[in-house]
Amino acid sequence: MKIINAVFYKSVSALTGLPEETFPEIVFVGRSNVGKSSLLNSLTGVKGLAKTSSTPGKTRLINYFQINGNIYFVDLPGYGYAAVGHAEKAHWGNLLVSYIEKRRAIALVLVLVDSRHPAMASDREMMAFLEYLDRPYGIIMTKDDKLTQKERAAARREMESFSAKAKFIVNYSSFSGKGKAELLAHFEHYTC
Repeated sequence: MKIINAVFYKSVSALTGLPEETFPEIVFVGRSNVGKSSLLNSLTGVKGLAKTSSTPGKTRLINYFQINGNIYFVDLPGYGYAAVGHAEKAHWGNLLVSYIEKRRAIALVLVLVDSRHPAMASDREMMAFLEYLDRPYGIIMTKDDKLTQKERAAARREMESFSAKAKFIVNYSSFSGKGKAELLAHFEHYTC
């Protein structure tokens, strides 16, 4: 898949605000501060398209980005640690679960996992949830540039042991772009 055009479309705080299900949706999900927004910016080549922050919990809404006029990339709030109150975190959790359960337009879910901390309990729970719903998902091991080759291989083996039903696993660096071509090639199978 080649990305020619990427624009912010809309943000929603409730399922009632979601756009019509006219385009396939590729969903970015993962723990807070795993690099969902950075990955989105890297893939599209549009710096600042998705807001990034070193503070966990920056993404607080479901953010839609229209890609090539006929696909949505959907950036979801992170799960796990975030610098917000319990009530807001509970709202995010309910929103995330309801969206993934009910949205028919979801073509693929990308589960982003920090390469330095693969297979955390919250990531395994997300994969189990997606498998229960029979949602196709791929795993993106982010922050790949922060590992040595030996650490990268060990993290990959560990991730593979927990993700037998993942359609693919891609090691990705938003900093260098490593993994970008491979990931975009996978999208071809889910956006036709």
